[in-house]
Amino acid sequence: MQNRFSDKFSGDISSIDNSISGFYNKTRTVGQGNQSWVLMVMIGLGLLGGIGSRLFYLQLNQGTKNRQIAETNRVRTVAKPPIRGNIYDRKGKLLAGNKLSHSIFIWPLATKRENWLKTRRQVAEILNLDEEIIQAKVAGMTMNSTNRVRIVRDLTESQITRLKEYGAEKEGIDVDIESVRYYPGGQLAAHVLGYTGEMNERELASRRAQGYRLGDVTGKMGLESTLESRLRGEWGGTQVEVDGAGRLQQFLGQKVSKSGQDVTITLDLDLQKVAEDAIGKHKGAIVAMDPRTGEILAMASRPAFDPNTLSGRISPAIWKQLQGQDHPFVNRALSSFPPASTFKIVTTTAALESGKFKPDTILQTYASIRVGGFTFADWNHAGFGPQGFPGALKWSSDTFFYQVGQRVGGPTLIDWTRKYGYGKRTGIELPEESKGLVADDTWKQKNYKMQWSIGDTINMSIGQGFLQTTPLQVAGMFAVPANGGYHVQPHLVKDAAKRKWRESLNLKPSTIATIREGLRQVVDGGTGGVMNSETIPKSAGKSGTAEAPPGENHVWFGSYAPLDKPEIVVVAFGEHTGGGGGKTAAPMVLKVMEAYFNNGKPLPVKLDKDG
Repeated sequence: MQNRFSDKFSGDISSIDNSISGFYNKTRTVGQGNQSWVLMVMIGLGLLGGIGSRLFYLQLNQGTKNRQIAETNRVRTVAKPPIRGNIYDRKGKLLAGNKLSHSIFIWPLATKRENWLKTRRQVAEILNLDEEIIQAKVAGMTMNSTNRVRIVRDLTESQITRLKEYGAEKEGIDVDIESVRYYPGGQLAAHVLGYTGEMNERELASRRAQGYRLGDVTGKMGLESTLESRLRGEWGGTQVEVDGAGRLQQFLGQKVSKSGQDVTITLDLDLQKVAEDAIGKHKGAIVAMDPRTGEILAMASRPAFDPNTLSGRISPAIWKQLQGQDHPFVNRALSSFPPASTFKIVTTTAALESGKFKPDTILQTYASIRVGGFTFADWNHAGFGPQGFPGALKWSSDTFFYQVGQRVGGPTLIDWTRKYGYGKRTGIELPEESKGLVADDTWKQKNYKMQWSIGDTINMSIGQGFLQTTPLQVAGMFAVPANGGYHVQPHLVKDAAKRKWRESLNLKPSTIATIREGLRQVVDGGTGGVMNSETIPKSAGKSGTAEAPPGENHVWFGSYAPLDKPEIVVVAFGEHTGGGGGKTAAPMVLKVMEAYFNNGKPLPVKLDKDG
């Protein structure tokens, strides 16, 4: 039995061997002969054709572009800012220029990573800065960046010497000379010129597409901001070669930067000085304008600031001091306040142009009148007897204009207010301009849920109530009777290529004559008698005193001269100065007029026989 099992097992093994041997010895019909070689050649030719065509495309079609990319990766430019354009007054006197200053820069490309912490600590010690300030300056910059990061401007001689002494240890630290904005007049015309400063991260993010870089200096206010594109210029720099890792290899040359454009503006520096001196220690503004062209000859605002202190690094102490001086950055010439009785020019216009009044109309004035259950008093609490329009302007009778406003009506008065340019920006080249406020029924419904009332019209008729205007807008109003009925665009840049608007209000000759007569009487025996001076040609004007609780009154005075052919309008505004417009603001106007007509030197007042 055991033998039978062995025989059977041997037979099975033999059968398996025969099967395996048959499988390997079986004749093959695939992969033999020349078929495999043909297939391999075809695949190879296909691959070579694809690679060749790609090389042809890259070399011939894209060769120039690729060479430029390679060159860009190899050659980089260490940017250097241009010199900012100068700003001159109408006579060519420098208002804003540049001075040379030593600044310290960190150049990440030339800074060794292993030395950075030590370098940062030493620089912070020399400059008396926190290391965190330096680190914040370079935050976001890669170590192979070609851009230099400015740390501090206006280095002292001591700081420069110490940095040079440690020069061998300061790889990547540059002390370089650059131009810094300089204002030779200090506070003079600060609100018009504005100031410059380094861009912050938010500003850089919004203007990076315009070519701005980290550490770039831009205009922050006034004309420096408005004329940024003209004053800025084009960047240049040093071209350097770097290796594949971005490491500096050698200097290749310089790309010269292009300076910004110089700009001439309409201000008269000498007149500007007088205007600012005339305001003195008061808070307020003065605007002097050519009523024929709209050119601004002077624009003063007080309190002011020195833009030189803002061109470099501003210490917390300086910033706190500036913020605590009754808002010195506010340009009060472009801020809005109640125009008070200067507005009676508009009320007179609305009355005569509406046809509801004639130039020779006479109205009785009173100590007060009662309308709609409210009492509206005259400023002298007595009235001025019967008056026509010239006399009412002369004495600034409130009850006269209450009656005029009541009969003319709110819509007509509001319409003429807007024709005079109130309630909208003049378009002067300063971004800080307020449009003021000219309210109407829609505005009052929205803000007070009440309808416009006759009381609102009466208040508006004397320049109070829901009415806010800027000294610049008031100057534009005085220009209308001065130039014969035209609303002109005030402007600061002497640019012949830019067309300035000049709109006729289509006033009747009798309207212009009546207003002119009234404004002359204001000076010739009325509330503006201080202007009736032999130191200037004959002038015309109007005073204004606005209640401004809980503070003292605001005061106004506007004037133009010479009487027959006016060539200058001057408006003075005092914020919470108290007193009256004729006593407080008119002397400011007189000083500016004297300077204008006498080459900056007021003529001595002639004395009478008694001395």
